[in-house]
Amino acid sequence: MDTSGSSLFKRSLSKSIYYIVCIVIAIVMFLPFYWSVLTSLKPDEEIFAMPIRWFPSHLTLEHYRKAFTTAPFALFFWNSLVLAVAGVLANLFFGSISGYAFAKLNFKLNKPIFRVLLAAMMIPGIVTMIPTVYVMRHIPFFGGNDIFGSGGNGLMNSFWGIILPGASGTFAVFFMRQFFLTLPSDMMEMARIEGCGEFKIFWRIYLPLTKPALATLSIFTFQAGWNSFLWPMIVLNDPDKATIQMGLQAFSYNFQTDYGPMMAGALVAILPILVLFLALQRYFVQGIAFSGIKG
Repeated sequence: MDTSGSSLFKRSLSKSIYYIVCIVIAIVMFLPFYWSVLTSLKPDEEIFAMPIRWFPSHLTLEHYRKAFTTAPFALFFWNSLVLAVAGVLANLFFGSISGYAFAKLNFKLNKPIFRVLLAAMMIPGIVTMIPTVYVMRHIPFFGGNDIFGSGGNGLMNSFWGIILPGASGTFAVFFMRQFFLTLPSDMMEMARIEGCGEFKIFWRIYLPLTKPALATLSIFTFQAGWNSFLWPMIVLNDPDKATIQMGLQAFSYNFQTDYGPMMAGALVAILPILVLFLALQRYFVQGIAFSGIKG
């Protein structure tokens, strides 16, 4: 009996089954996106036609035109871009400098404070939302408030009310700390001997080595800020300050939803995340690999 041929057949069969299962899962995962693209390009009468038309009779860009004329979609896009970029810059700076401190500086409460930070990561954001609103509303000297934080709206209905609460996220600090732990400490000791201060050591020596981690954190932070809906909905009351996620609700009115323009707007909304990922993808895997579980 040819056992080698039988073994080869079994390996080929298992590999074929593996690829078939992967292809089926990929198709199932891709179908919602494909339906969204088709819905944004289909005529209205074909969107809910039964049976489903996976290949429309003709394509139209009317839904994209309607998406930008029904609501100030370009303004919403700009507002979201400003908030997302500001959130990324704040998290990259404060997250990296805090991560450097926890990873490389030996101070008395290093580990206890870091444990508190890890514990804070386990608290759902919805739990702290009401206290955060109270703090934002009663910050002294902002938004018409007096020294006691009364009389005005504080940072409510302003972009700062979106940016500041997440300026140094716990995940950013943890993520950067894990990456800094992978870097040798010899360079820090040599720089100190040469007379460099701590901030200069961080800024000129260690930070340039963290490009993979910074790129990965940029993708995560930008995606979270760009897709944020609930917090901007609570903080921002001015329609001119609405984000793109808030703007998508303009296509739902009177208990009806205009799916064509909504899908067109949703597809436009994912473009910045897609572009950012394509631009930074060569750093992405490397950043994940180096920022693992070393502690």
